[in-house]
Amino acid sequence: MLSFITENIGTIAVLLVLVLVVGAVITKMVRDKKSGKCSCGCDCSNCSANCHSKMK
Repeated sequence: MLSFITENIGTIAVLLVLVLVVGAVITKMVRDKKSGKCSCGCDCSNCSANCHSKMK
């Protein structure tokens, strides 16, 4: 088991960083959704999706 870890330490490190980044993005999206923020940047004058009217 130890030899597997030492042979693949680079791959394991990249995987851990990737998991942390994806987790942070998902956490931010969930927090923004709960606080009522819009994902389109909230520029309602140029928003064709009418996201604020759907959120109410």
